[in-house]
Amino acid sequence: MTETYIALLRGINVSGQKKIKMADLRNHLQELPYSNIQTYIQSGNIVFQHEATSLSEIEKAISNKIAEKYGFEVPTLVLAAASLQTILVNCPFSPAKGQDIERIYFTLLAEEPAADRLAALAEFDYSPERYELLGKTIYFYAPNGYGRAKMNNNFFENQLKVHATTRNWKTVNMLVEMAGL
Repeated sequence: MTETYIALLRGINVSGQKKIKMADLRNHLQELPYSNIQTYIQSGNIVFQHEATSLSEIEKAISNKIAEKYGFEVPTLVLAAASLQTILVNCPFSPAKGQDIERIYFTLLAEEPAADRLAALAEFDYSPERYELLGKTIYFYAPNGYGRAKMNNNFFENQLKVHATTRNWKTVNMLVEMAGL
């Protein structure tokens, strides 16, 4: 059965590092058994279809293809499109609660963090920044903007000792829409 997946690449096209043109990436990914490959903006967001399989197998295939074609490693996180839609729906921050939609972010973790790391994270208070962790997603609200946030992707990775990638509300919404959900 064919499933729709979303791949999120970590740390490409940032400050001139790990440059990947999305048109080239789409062409390279067509060498894999994926169909209906679409990308969104330059930060490494890919929507595609593939036979239902293990997410880790898809992550490895995409990472290996990028390493083969570009000569560098890119952490890749793959989710079923329906999972990303659930993440969006479960977001505890919203305009209805007085939060600016342009200040809402989703940090997606490669794995659930250890309990001791979560306890250590809870010690930090960078108000007015706020976060909530549900499963492998950190919902993050940065009222002063992400560029000024102390709790950014690197902060969460360092504190939790897991790979992560962050997307804003607009990007997550668009990826869910592109997936036809």
